[in-house]
Amino acid sequence: MSVLVGKQAPDFEADAVLGDGSFGTIKMSDYKGKKYVVLFFYPLDFTFVCPSEIIAFDRRFGKFEEKNVALLGCSVDSKFSHWAWRNTKVREGGIGPVQFPLVADITKQIARDYDVLIDDAVALRGAFLIDRDGVVQHQVINNLPLGRNIDEMLRMVDALQFTEENGEVCPAGWQEGKPGMEANADGVASYLSKNSRRL
Repeated sequence: MSVLVGKQAPDFEADAVLGDGSFGTIKMSDYKGKKYVVLFFYPLDFTFVCPSEIIAFDRRFGKFEEKNVALLGCSVDSKFSHWAWRNTKVREGGIGPVQFPLVADITKQIARDYDVLIDDAVALRGAFLIDRDGVVQHQVINNLPLGRNIDEMLRMVDALQFTEENGEVCPAGWQEGKPGMEANADGVASYLSKNSRRL
């Protein structure tokens, strides 16, 4: 798998079901200079682990929005499949009216560009945190059976924004409201002298 961290996120333009349930077009570069983006891939609509992740993202949608983060889900299904799944009740195995776009990667080119496509069939559970300059700052890729922790992605958003705003780095297990660390020898010594027992 390619490491995209530190590189420009591959651009794409594709059909999608938007957060209001209508059909539209999503272009990654439209977010550049405006919003952070969390782009996450999942294997297929109407499957098993996938709805739990999408619903978990949706329940935290407001938190991502407060942090100026656009959420984008993506799979190799068509926009019509996305629409049908979105219009299937949760208790019947659907995802309900989620508030963020689901991108239709029917050519599988987006999954290829982000290097999450396996067996030329479906995408692994890849998630990418992209900053406002369009640079990938964090990526995580899970195999098909392993669902993601959405709160960890929120923590990574907080860490990125803290670093941008304060010029400090975030030590292990850092959470919003906790101290950062100056990226030099004195900063490390100062942080560890006060916080090493918490690590």
